[in-house]
Amino acid sequence: MFAKTFGCVRFIYNKMLSDRIDYYKETGQKLNNTPAQYKEDFPWLKEVDSLALANAQMNLNKAYSHFWNDSKHFGKPRFKSKKNSRASYSTNNQKGSVRIEGHK
Repeated sequence: MFAKTFGCVRFIYNKMLSDRIDYYKETGQKLNNTPAQYKEDFPWLKEVDSLALANAQMNLNKAYSHFWNDSKHFGKPRFKSKKNSRASYSTNNQKGSVRIEGHK
């Protein structure tokens, strides 16, 4: 399940970034897309933690705001690579959905 979530978070981040770049090239305006918009076209996104996907959207929004506000210090948001050995995602704890047992 972790590996599937890693892949889905990377996919949604890259897909949203690609769509934003394409939309900006076409219209010159910012696109506000969400992970929920992609779940119909990619039903396997429904199988993973939706909060992890939402956090990927927040990370992309943060990267864009840093870029637009201070492009001197922050470059354009980059695509996430499958080959990066450090796969990660973040989620939110809702009503005890995440817990620590035996230091894990």
